[in-house]
Amino acid sequence: MTVLDRPARAATEPHPDGERADGIADPERADATARATTRLRPGALLVALLVLVAVVVLALVVGAGELGWRRVLDELVAQVTGTTSPLSEREAAIVWQLRLPRVLLAAVVGAALASAGAAFQGVFRNPLAEPYLLGAAAGAGLGATAVMVLAPAVTGWVIGPVPLAAFTGALTGVGLSWVLGRSAGSGTATLLLAGVAVTAFLTAVQTFVQQLNTDTIDEVYTWTMGGLNVTGWQDLWLTLPYVVPALVVLCVCARLLDVLALGDAEAASLGLRPGLVRLVSLGAASLATAAAVAVSGLIGFVGIVVPHVVRLLAGASYRVIVPLSVLGGAAFLVAADLLARTLMPGELPLGVVTAFAGAPFFALVLRTTRGRTP
Repeated sequence: MTVLDRPARAATEPHPDGERADGIADPERADATARATTRLRPGALLVALLVLVAVVVLALVVGAGELGWRRVLDELVAQVTGTTSPLSEREAAIVWQLRLPRVLLAAVVGAALASAGAAFQGVFRNPLAEPYLLGAAAGAGLGATAVMVLAPAVTGWVIGPVPLAAFTGALTGVGLSWVLGRSAGSGTATLLLAGVAVTAFLTAVQTFVQQLNTDTIDEVYTWTMGGLNVTGWQDLWLTLPYVVPALVVLCVCARLLDVLALGDAEAASLGLRPGLVRLVSLGAASLATAAAVAVSGLIGFVGIVVPHVVRLLAGASYRVIVPLSVLGGAAFLVAADLLARTLMPGELPLGVVTAFAGAPFFALVLRTTRGRTP
């Protein structure tokens, strides 16, 4: 018997139908209970998977190189069926060594940011929460800036110094927020305020470091705007060992986030340890965010837009939102990256494209949730 199947203990506590024993309706508890009993439908999962595959194929076919979409499709079919390739060796290298690694990296980064955003929203019970809430972005920005400014000539590393510094900085920022939040109290509001304080401090340090070498301002600015300027498979192999386990943990914790929506007292009465669930969920989400930021820079709004679209289309249960956000986030960022590299002769920063889509959506979410956010 799981925590979702056990009945509440006290007669005065709400029943699963949203009414207390005294007959008084409890709409918020009824909504939380409805989320807890919602399951992921295979049809929704199949649709999301087909959308992702379609976007990936489109991103492989369309690009700056004049290869022709039909010839690229024939190349994909040739690789599957083992027939003769219609592309030259150089043209095939463009597809398999330039486009495919970039498309797959966009999918991994999008999946990481979207699922992390969903987890943050579940933990903080706030629809405006996003993956950079606890200082991951500020820490990553400080780490990357420090390398660009203080050690611009460092080369020959197996792992690039900028991604490594960004990854370390992101985890450091989250760690500082967690330590500060726990030292000041145990509530999510305290942790949130700690993230704001750490973000402000690390951003100030980044600005100071940046001024030490103004020749690198353009490089720092380009990184902070986000992008996937990759050649080869190295960045993808760097990211997968962190993102894949984090996504597995988040999907496993999704049903527990539904129980947390009932409130800490109710969750504890059902045998759940709310503090442990928050720690594991935030740890996995922060790890996924740090790995994504390390290879892509700061890409905003993915963690807000995708979970909300999933919530509107498929339901409010995190057992639905988290796994579909993985697929939806992957498809969203692959499509955004396709637009970033094809809309103009010069490539647009990926963060600009996601901001164009995300900022109006964020404003809409802010308006619709006004007065209902705890």
